[in-house]
Formats: sequence, C-alpha cells, structure tokens
Amino acid sequence: MKDKLKKIFKKENDPLTPEDKLKLIESSSKLVGPGVFYSTIIVIASFLPVFLLTGMEGKLFSPLAWTKSFILIVDAFFAITLTPVLISFLLKGKLRTENKNPINRKLESIYTPILTLCLKWRKTVLAINIVALLIGVLMFTRLGSEFMPPLDEGSILFMPVTLPDVSNSEVKRILQVQDKLIKSIPEVAHVLGKAGRANTATDNSPISMVETIILLKPQQEWREGKKKADIVNEINNKLQIPGVTNGFTQPIINRINMLSTGIRTDVGIKIYGASLDTINVLAQKIKKTLEGTSGVKDLYAEPITGGKYIDIEAKRDVIGRYGLTIDDINNVVEASIGGMKLTTTIEGRQRFSVNARYAQEYRNSLEALKKLQVQTMQFGPIPLETVANVKISDGPPMINSENAMLRGTVLFNVRERDLGSTVKEAQKKLNAMMTKMPKGYYVEWSGQWENQIRANKTLSLILPIVVVIIFLILYFTYRSMKEALITMITVPFALIGGIFMVYFYGINLSVAVAVGFIALFGLAVETAMLITIYLNEAMNKMVEKHGNSSETITEEILREYIIDGSAKRLRPKLMTVSVSLFGLIPILWATGTGADVMLPITVPLIGGTITSTIYVLLVTPVVFEMSKLRELKTKGKIDLIDAKH
Repeated sequence: MKDKLKKIFKKENDPLTPEDKLKLIESSSKLVGPGVFYSTIIVIASFLPVFLLTGMEGKLFSPLAWTKSFILIVDAFFAITLTPVLISFLLKGKLRTENKNPINRKLESIYTPILTLCLKWRKTVLAINIVALLIGVLMFTRLGSEFMPPLDEGSILFMPVTLPDVSNSEVKRILQVQDKLIKSIPEVAHVLGKAGRANTATDNSPISMVETIILLKPQQEWREGKKKADIVNEINNKLQIPGVTNGFTQPIINRINMLSTGIRTDVGIKIYGASLDTINVLAQKIKKTLEGTSGVKDLYAEPITGGKYIDIEAKRDVIGRYGLTIDDINNVVEASIGGMKLTTTIEGRQRFSVNARYAQEYRNSLEALKKLQVQTMQFGPIPLETVANVKISDGPPMINSENAMLRGTVLFNVRERDLGSTVKEAQKKLNAMMTKMPKGYYVEWSGQWENQIRANKTLSLILPIVVVIIFLILYFTYRSMKEALITMITVPFALIGGIFMVYFYGINLSVAVAVGFIALFGLAVETAMLITIYLNEAMNKMVEKHGNSSETITEEILREYIIDGSAKRLRPKLMTVSVSLFGLIPILWATGTGADVMLPITVPLIGGTITSTIYVLLVTPVVFEMSKLRELKTKGKIDLIDAKH
C-alpha cells in the first residue's frame, strides 16, 4: 500500500488516475482527520469553565461558549466527511507542489533559515523563552483585577444621599438645584431626578435618597479630549452641597447590583448584629478607617439612626380624671394626623375609601398638634397636650435585615483604580479592627467583589480539571506521555503574549480576560498538536529511509527531517492562525456599546495567538529535536508515534 502511494507522487503518474486520486485523498484525510477530531474535543473541553460559570458572568459568556462549541462540532463533521468528497470532485489536472505557490515559497524561504538557526542555538532559544515566561509571570502579578470590565451604558445615574431627617420641601429644593447645575454641563442632554420611592412595593428608597438619570449627548458633540470619567468628575465637583454625599453609577448595572447583592454601589461592607446602635458605631468606625484609601470614592455609611418620629404618649394618671381612655386619645390622633376611614364609595367597577382628617394648618407643626382638641363628657374640649406628651424622638429611618439579623452597610464606588487592589487595601486596613468586633457581630464584603470571589472560585476549581482532561486527550491521541507533555508545554508560552498585551493595554484581570485566556488555551494546544502530528509524520518517513537506529540516524539527518516536517507544512499552520487573527483584529478598533467588554476577551487572544505561533513554529521543533536526540542516546532508537490510528 505504501509503495503504491509513493508512486502516486512520481512525475510519470501525473495527472493522476481516478483510483490514485482517491487513494491520495484517503491517505491525506487519515493524516489530518484524527488531529481535527481531537483538537475539536480539546477546544470544547477548554470551554468547560465558561459553561460552569454562574450568575451574571454565566449569563453573559455561556452563549459564547455554546456558539463556538456547536460551530466547532459542525466544522469538524464537515471537515472529515464533506471536504474529502468535495476535493475528489474539484481536484483536476496535474498536481501542483507547494513550491509552486509564490506566497508559500516566500514564507518557506524566510522560515527555513530562521528555524535552522534556532535548531543550531537550541539552548539559547530555550533560555530566551524561559526569560520571557518569567517576565510574563512578573507582569501577571502586577495586573489589577475586577469582576467585569465596566460596560459604558452611555448614561450616568447620580445617586446622592442626604440626612435621614430631611424634609420634603428641602429635598425638592436640593433636587432642583442639582438638576440645574448638571444641565449646565455642555455634554449633558437631559436630566431627570427623583426623590424618595416610586409607587411600587419593590422600591424601598427613603425620601433622603435621590436618583438622577443623566442622558449624555452623542460623543462627537463633546468638548475635545473629554471622556465620561471627566464629565463625572466635573459633576461631582459642581455638586459639593453640605449634608449631601454624592454617588455615581449607571442605570442598568445599578439595578442588577441591587437585585443580586442588595448593594447599590460597586462594593459594600455589610455589618450584621443584634443592636442598631452598635451596628451604627461599627459602620462609622469602618467609614473613618477607609477614608483616604486610593480608589475609594463616594464613601457613605448608611444612617441607621437619625430618623425623626413624633411620639404621642397618653398621661395615664391625667386621662382618668377627665373620664377618657387610651383609645379615645388614639382615635383623636388617627382622625387628625393619619386620617380615619369613614366609608367606601363604589363607582362602576372601582371602589374608593372615603377618609376624614384635619386640615394641613392643624397638623403641620408640633405646637399645632399639641393644641388638637380632645372632647370630654364633663369638661368639654381640652388640648391634646393636657392628656398626652407630644414630642419628637430619634429612631432608625429604616430597619434593614438579612439572614434573620439586623444589618447596616458602608458603601463605596471604585474609580481611578482596579477593584481587586482597592478592596485588598481596604481589607488590610480593616483587619486590625475586625479582631476587636463585639461578640455576635460580623462583617461581609458584598457588591461586585462578592461576584468576583464567586467567579474566581469557580475558575480556580475547574481549570486544573480541564488541564488534566486535555492532557489525557493528548495522551490517548499520541499514546505517549512525552509527546503529550511537549504539546502542553506550548500553553504557558502562548499565555506570554496574552499577558504582555493585557499589561500594555492597561486592562485589568476580569472574567472577560479569563474567557479570552480560556479560548487561547484551546487554540494553543490545537496548533501545537498540528505541528506535532507533522513532525511525527516526518520521523516515520526518516525511519523508512534510514532505519531506526542510532548508528544510521545522525543529528544532521534528524534535523533535516525536522526542518522538512516543519517547513513543508507551514501553510496549514499559518492558515489556522491567520483565520483566528484576521477575525479578531478588527475588534481592537471597535467602538460603541459592548466594545469595552469585547476588548478584554480579544486582547489576550491576539497576543497569545502571535506568541503561540512563534513558539510552535520555532521552539516546538527545538524541543522535539532535543527529545529525539535523547531517545537515540538512551535507547539507541527513536519512539515512533502514529496519530493516524
């Protein structure tokens, strides 16, 4: 069979007979078929961590993993079944050698001398790669971290908080002043502010909390050199109102944060305990400790005390002398202040309750309430203050509870620094204080940090399992531990380029960057697997001609076949990489909503694809040659791997 296939490539057999053509297609398909199949399995296996992500990150990135997996499965199916059939129809006339292709010829003429030089200076090449890897590890340790890259929604949500005992009229005045100042900024198109809660059970905002949606003009209408961060800083500088703590976020992410973690800022510290007063003291201590921390903005401890209440307590010893009961006092208070339900009116299908209460001027101050008339049987009407103490007392403006415990929160946003470094510095500052917490009280970090910890935990648990799965797939492909290791060594060197590009682009590590590295992981193993198959094919050819013995195989002969196995299959390797690169590079210049999430996925992929290609083309043959020379020295022969079976 092998002799017959050799004759196919002889000049006198060209053009091929239909029988020879089919045999050639069959042998070529058998060569690349297993590689395509196993590389598809490896890429799908590398996406396993993405499939297992939960929460926001799972919803965002699992469609990407599913889409790529289904495309790869269909692609592999057609590559193995349809492509050979199409080739049998389209392969006409005389065969052209790869040297006939001018691009391929030029690439080979550049690649072959470089590879020869690398094989000559094996140890130097490996040393350079190890140094690059160490530099990459150093850069990786200096990268910032965050849960997700901030998606620019195109608008700003301004959420200032004032004192809990603020009056309705004062909040209305503050809101009008703020809206006017915000509208004076040239980049602002519309401003809409809301104080207190909406008419819904899900919005429990106190009157002291303001929400202002700021819609911006299109970016081409902004002042030259202005960015969104500059506009936020300008708004913040203009709105320094005494008694008001500013806060900035975006409308969509704010709702997602509040629904998923109960925290309306990037990070929140939840304080749990049994006493509101103690929780308030701890919250103020935490706030004071965090002041001045780099990256911490809009720092605010939610007030647990400071709400104002009108207490009306009946004088039990006095009401008896007037022939009154506590119910009589309560009825007067209900009718005058809260309103008493008299009846219900029905109009068509609608029902309305009819309430009665005193006019505004009889209940708009403490003095007016004291003068409310209480009717007695013997003494006629008497003022309320005669039979009850009317006073204002302090209390909690709102009681929050979670996990069956009272809860207080210290909130802050992170700007001009990465989330991970900011929180770690804040935790370091709080560690000393945490050891002195009263018994029964504890704190919990929440917000985006909570999501980041969850995502990191999932990835750290799953990634080692994925590495083991991929290694086993490679082992069963080659049936050789050594060949599987040679292929796996590619991965850390592929990550070098990804880390370099992430570092120089100033991108923080996040779930999006992790997804980019996961995609790179599969691609790097796939390209390394391709060249290893071709190098092993070259070894089989060498053994057929020179035999498998250290006496017949010299270092020069081995190098000749390694160069031949690398250079003669340059085109498919470069095509595999080029398709990935040409598809990804346009994203680097993408703008608009969504681009800031796509860039952290793309940047490590592009950088890693470039370095993994260089490694696969120049270093893998070096490692391969060193392993084969060692086999010749120790065993007197080389181990032949046939990945076709």
